[in-house]
Amino acid sequence: MKSILVVDDEKSVRDSLKMILEYEHYDVQFAEDGVKALAKVEKNSFDVILLDIKMPGMDGLEVLQRLRDKQSDLPVVIISGHGTIETAVEATKRGAYDFLPKPLDRDKVLVTVRNAIEQRNLRTQYQLTTLLVERMRERVEGRQVILGGSPKVKEILGIIERVAPTDARVLITGENGTGKELAAKALHRTSRRRDMPLVEVNCAAIPSELIESELFGHEKGAFTGATAQRIGKFEQANGGTIFLDEIGDMSLSAQAKVLRTLEEGKIERVGGMKLILVDVRVIAATNKNLPEEIKKGNFREDLYHRINVIPIHVPALRERREDIPILANSFLEEICNRDGIAKKTITDRALQMLKSMDWPGNIRELRNIVERLVIMTLGTLIDIQHIEMQTTPIKSELEDILNTTSTFQQFKAKAECAFIRKQLELHGWNISKTAEGLGIQRSHLYNKMKRYGLERKEQER
Repeated sequence: MKSILVVDDEKSVRDSLKMILEYEHYDVQFAEDGVKALAKVEKNSFDVILLDIKMPGMDGLEVLQRLRDKQSDLPVVIISGHGTIETAVEATKRGAYDFLPKPLDRDKVLVTVRNAIEQRNLRTQYQLTTLLVERMRERVEGRQVILGGSPKVKEILGIIERVAPTDARVLITGENGTGKELAAKALHRTSRRRDMPLVEVNCAAIPSELIESELFGHEKGAFTGATAQRIGKFEQANGGTIFLDEIGDMSLSAQAKVLRTLEEGKIERVGGMKLILVDVRVIAATNKNLPEEIKKGNFREDLYHRINVIPIHVPALRERREDIPILANSFLEEICNRDGIAKKTITDRALQMLKSMDWPGNIRELRNIVERLVIMTLGTLIDIQHIEMQTTPIKSELEDILNTTSTFQQFKAKAECAFIRKQLELHGWNISKTAEGLGIQRSHLYNKMKRYGLERKEQER
């Protein structure tokens, strides 16, 4: 039963509203003046308040202001006589839901009260839905944040805080595994476009002959196999952000089209004749030295200047060793929670050992090692000997390669073979994920596996 508070100093008005509302099964309470009304609101919960403007002592406008200060979402319907219509209109400007002129009309009263309750219910449902979505987002993205307290991380976070609210294009550079994607997501998550899509494109994982169709879409019949119209990534990101990861691996022809899109804010689907307006913020990332790629003729200088409005360099893990304990403990907690494993602790000695390691694979490698330690270590304490057990085979394999090769070509082939096998194992022999992690096309990975005779053993299945 919905509860309504009627605030009016005229008994006839209170009696009339009592009859109208109780007949419709509302729970109705009354107050003769503003002071008593505020006292009732302190002790009770109401769905709607019907408030008279002209009352002795505290008038309706003051009561409305005090109610707004305490419960901004509580619908207040003003009751006004003919001489107070202008005041009632002013009250609605100050936050009253509506006003009812005297003499009161039964149907108008019921419709106004019903609408006020429904609007409040809708607002409450929206707030709950928004809260639920936000919590789900936190669960999905909760760990996808830039962790660390080093000066370099603080500098990156400072740049993101200043740049995110703008539409400035950003170029994120850094080695593989340093967290360039996290910086891109942080930029989008704290931008004005956060409620619109963030569309990610791994330019290195898409064959050069398909990159244009992937980015800009295609019309039916545009080429062999184009059996239906396809919406490209730029259209999907309209109103939001597109993240062009590993843009340094994009073909020159695709670069030219991206440049045109940035200059004109328009795209054209492959095989299409119509220009389509798109409103997209572009964030790009690369592990390559683009100025060097420009000199080699692999990257357009004009595109480089278009995307490099705000540069962000994500340092290698070896350049921010003080962040390793924070990262390791965060990964530890995340993996234990994910897999339902009893909480484990890394000793200070073990953390110091992790800080002393080189981490050529950066944060990605650190996370893999922590995951291995969580799964393979018995008990709840991870110490130096556990790290040695999990990292020694890698060192031994490298030493074996060094000791059994006499030429650079032999070393390079054996090292590449070992590295690809290790990546395949880490990705559960998933070809697509491994190729994406390596930053190469699937076809290239298949060729390398064939060249080195890399096959999944029965015990690894």
